[in-house]
Amino acid sequence: MQKGSIRVQTENIFPIIKKFLYSEHDIFLRELVSNAVDASQKIKTLAALGEAKGELGELRIDVKIDADKKTLTISDRGIGMTAEEVDKYLNQVAFSGAEEFLEKYKGQNEANIIGHFGLGFYSSFMVADKVEVFTKSFQPDAKAVRWECDGSPDYQLEEIEKEIRGTDIVLHLNEESREFLEAFRISSVLEKFCRFLPVPIFFEDKQVNNPAPAWTRKPTELTPEDYQNFYKELYPFSEPPLFWIHLNVDYPFNLTGILYFPKIKQSYEIQKDRIQLYCNQVFVTDEVKEIVPEFLMLMHGVIDSPDIPLNVSRSYLQGDPNVRKINAHITKKVADKLEEIFNNDRASFEDKWESIGLFVKYGMMTDDKFLDKANRFLVMQDTTGHFHTLNEYREATQALQKDKEDKQVILYTTDPVQQDAYVQQAIAKGYVVLKLDTLIDNGFISQMEMKWEKIRFTRVDSDIADNLIDKQDGADTVLSKEEESRLKDLFGLQIPDLNINVEVKGLSADAPPVVATRPEFMRRMKEMASMQGGMGAFYANMPDEVTLTVNGNHPIYTSVLKETEKEVQEKRVHNLADLALLSQGLLKGQGLTSFINRTVELMSKN
Repeated sequence: MQKGSIRVQTENIFPIIKKFLYSEHDIFLRELVSNAVDASQKIKTLAALGEAKGELGELRIDVKIDADKKTLTISDRGIGMTAEEVDKYLNQVAFSGAEEFLEKYKGQNEANIIGHFGLGFYSSFMVADKVEVFTKSFQPDAKAVRWECDGSPDYQLEEIEKEIRGTDIVLHLNEESREFLEAFRISSVLEKFCRFLPVPIFFEDKQVNNPAPAWTRKPTELTPEDYQNFYKELYPFSEPPLFWIHLNVDYPFNLTGILYFPKIKQSYEIQKDRIQLYCNQVFVTDEVKEIVPEFLMLMHGVIDSPDIPLNVSRSYLQGDPNVRKINAHITKKVADKLEEIFNNDRASFEDKWESIGLFVKYGMMTDDKFLDKANRFLVMQDTTGHFHTLNEYREATQALQKDKEDKQVILYTTDPVQQDAYVQQAIAKGYVVLKLDTLIDNGFISQMEMKWEKIRFTRVDSDIADNLIDKQDGADTVLSKEEESRLKDLFGLQIPDLNINVEVKGLSADAPPVVATRPEFMRRMKEMASMQGGMGAFYANMPDEVTLTVNGNHPIYTSVLKETEKEVQEKRVHNLADLALLSQGLLKGQGLTSFINRTVELMSKN
């Protein structure tokens, strides 16, 4: 039997390993199983090269719990180790001391440790008081050996009898880690980290992984059903995806994966961080912010690349040339796929737009390269259900919807039901009104006004239909100037939380008697402020700016102006104003209660 001390310059290496090696202790199982996978892959390679003789047998990894002995065992039938290799890999820990260890590894991403057998192996001491290794090399006449260490720098190494090639690692779990004697806990860790490792993994006599997931196969080998089934495997309770993109690049970087467009019915259902990052089929993280473009964080799926440096800070990742290339490649592939579907099956594209639109608009707002491509396949639905690209909308509205600055005015509604009266008036004038009613549209509108040339967005209720395009002045009314002045004075109401501006114009006789509008710029500012909190809340709580446009041609004013009872006249006028405010959603609380009571009172007089 050989005894000795593990060759490091400090006796404090194990406490440091326990404290700093990994942020989550359950990752030890990923490391040990990954090492077992590496050993299994190596024996396969050596056999293919003719360097390993004899039958390979079944290459599998077994994870077993012994609750009575309080042990967890990871076994493989891989390449195994000789006594010399055990000494090299386990006893000569590649640190000159604790100080260098801290300098090199503290705060770095744990994924860097995958493939470094000695370091990954020592993660076992985060959960074990004692570790035993039973191993037999594939090499002819190699003696099996047993290595034991209790977490101090001292170890034992001795020859043993072991018939089967490979390695068994037995962890004698410490008191704080007894959770890993529970089958459910082990299952959940294997599910998280090892579900797609390329060698069969068994736990409680059941295979727990898929060694050949869809992304590792060639796109030509896969059917639509294969892609759908893999999505179910990743997200068992989700609706089927809309479509997918298979990534398969080996130059100038290595990248494989499948990205899915999920079905999103409402924008509040958006779920980020659903893309999983793997390194050679070993799960690393689902935080892929620096690698995947921000707008594609809405997608689901898997990416796998050995070329992404996972051991460095986020700021370094952002500047890494491979990461930038991968990011740009994913953006291009997504844009090309969307354009392909749009060109080949526009009806299907439009049918899926409720979900696709979120990705497209978000991408156009945050990525100028994507914007250039998306301008060709962005579609916007109008209130009649018809879809327009930007160019199609320009052509359809060229004659009527240009303002004094020669900008194309895009009329839109954020609530077709609430703003129906305004929509109908605009349609009657021959205008085309788009529906922009998702959570993302407010930001999208502001961004596109800056990025698109000669475009202005105007909400359909920001002015009366006759004036929406800023070309027409109010027509003369049938009233005398004295009557117009009296009417304007009557509408000079003091309404809490509203700054009211009154104008009298000659609209058509069938237009409403009063139209309430809110200036586009001020309304947008308040809406944006209300979402920001902090100082934004101050601006959001400022009084609303409202213009009451009194339609001097409406027949109701003949009787209003002839009303002899001043109080009744004022109440009728107040009711007309309240009806207009109600259409803008600005009549609330006490104002709404007063309107109801006043209406009942006026009806009782007739």
